[in-house]
Amino acid sequence: MTRQLSRADRLIHQFDTVLRTLVPHAAQPERPSPAGNIADEPMTEAEREHAVGLMRINHTGEVCAQALYQGQGLTAKLPDTREQMERAAQEEIDHLAWCDTRLQELHGHTSLLNPVFYAASFGLGAVAGAVGDRVSLGFVAATEEQVGRHLDDHLHQLPTSDRRSRAVLEQMREDEAHHERWALEAGGARFPLPVKLGMRLMSKVMTKSVYKL
Repeated sequence: MTRQLSRADRLIHQFDTVLRTLVPHAAQPERPSPAGNIADEPMTEAEREHAVGLMRINHTGEVCAQALYQGQGLTAKLPDTREQMERAAQEEIDHLAWCDTRLQELHGHTSLLNPVFYAASFGLGAVAGAVGDRVSLGFVAATEEQVGRHLDDHLHQLPTSDRRSRAVLEQMREDEAHHERWALEAGGARFPLPVKLGMRLMSKVMTKSVYKL
């Protein structure tokens, strides 16, 4: 028989997820890094610093995504929706761990602002989930669309010699596109342009602040 999780069990699981998300090097991926055995190539110091800034942004983006899915999973009403969000959240943990590992390889650090962005994203996710699954799924789709834009831009900006980071971002881009399609096919609302523009503005605040910090 499948054991039903108590409220205490869920709270413990939630706290564990918060720790794995915010504590550097704590996240453990289910899948191996797409960088695999791809060899590092020489980069100038300026190229390395730029790659660090970009990967730091992507890492914080995954912190936000993890918080968003956790918040929505907490309040989503349909069991199927909650299970899908938990599955997507695990894939975001993979992304989180891959970005963390790449930052270590580049001698960079994760953002000091991650706790702030985690709290804000968790709150947004919980509110979206409480409003209803259609809105919640629409928020997932709109968020993943925005993440895809960032990844496309970062793939363009990465130094050509940084093949390991590129492999990670390409797999992330594929996964995020899958999450967006799933959310829409599951009945997510298509958000109007003004809402998407507002989300884009908030995203710019995150990227500008995290690039250095």
